[in-house]
Amino acid sequence: MDTRVVIGSAVLRNPTIAASGCYNRGAEFGAIVDVSRYGAVTLKSITRHPRLGNDMPRIATTPAGMLNAIGLQGPGIEYFLTHEAPKLTSVPTAVIASVAGFTVDEFADVAAAMDGLPNVVAIELDVSCPNVDREGECFAAEATSLARVVEAVKSRVKLPVIPKLMPNVADLKPIARAAQEAGADAVSLINAVRGMVIDVVRARPMLANRSGGLTGPAIRPIAVHAIWEVAQTITIPIIGIGGVEKGSDALEFLFAGATAIGIGTANFRDPLVHVKVTEAIELEMQRRGASSVGQLTGLAHPGFAGKPGARGAPVATKETQA
Repeated sequence: MDTRVVIGSAVLRNPTIAASGCYNRGAEFGAIVDVSRYGAVTLKSITRHPRLGNDMPRIATTPAGMLNAIGLQGPGIEYFLTHEAPKLTSVPTAVIASVAGFTVDEFADVAAAMDGLPNVVAIELDVSCPNVDREGECFAAEATSLARVVEAVKSRVKLPVIPKLMPNVADLKPIARAAQEAGADAVSLINAVRGMVIDVVRARPMLANRSGGLTGPAIRPIAVHAIWEVAQTITIPIIGIGGVEKGSDALEFLFAGATAIGIGTANFRDPLVHVKVTEAIELEMQRRGASSVGQLTGLAHPGFAGKPGARGAPVATKETQA
């Protein structure tokens, strides 16, 4: 069986990807789990300048999920290149860099600095950042703004570019279409859903930032629907993210049209979640007689699934059939 997936020029050993902000480089998990069982690890988003992030508290639990408002805390690109980038050679799987910015030029400059780093096979764009040139509107909220970011980054890098789309829009389809037309090699979706929790004793929001991003199984049906809709709109691969915590969740994403599966919040509760998800996918391939994991992509769409070479499925060769 061939579990590989293709994202532009990047070939991942299996469809599971550790989501940004939940795994760092994987070193923190490496002592207790086999990080190499992930198809890729997505780094925490890197910005041009150092950022302290939001005030505490930044995290609050909710039924079937959690809210976070970290605020893109990080050391900035110069520190990362000097102190963190050399360590990427020790990551036992592919690495996807995540880039955040507040102007189009910031995205392009930071992405260009990440291009060519050891083990880095693709660049994800955290386009949920506010655009300071458009009165704080998120880049991912409007097709034209998103396209400008993708085009600017594509002009500066050779690696595949993957904008991460947010669900808090009226219609994701034209935004995903704009990403593809601007040259994106794939899209990842969904980012966290905006939410709030209030401490009823203090009668105050539990997060210092008041609102935050809701992640975890509570948002999975939203993610499945978004994948389903976008899969009928674009032809580039989709990395499905949002609430996966077991094998059947990942299969929902694949059947809805995803090529790969991002796993985030579940890592905090079960560091072996990626192994269990991969094994469940392999069992489903055996059950259905699928020779390639790409044959599961879009299975819920009549006439859509299993096309050779489509949606990031490697085209069978004599070598892959052996």
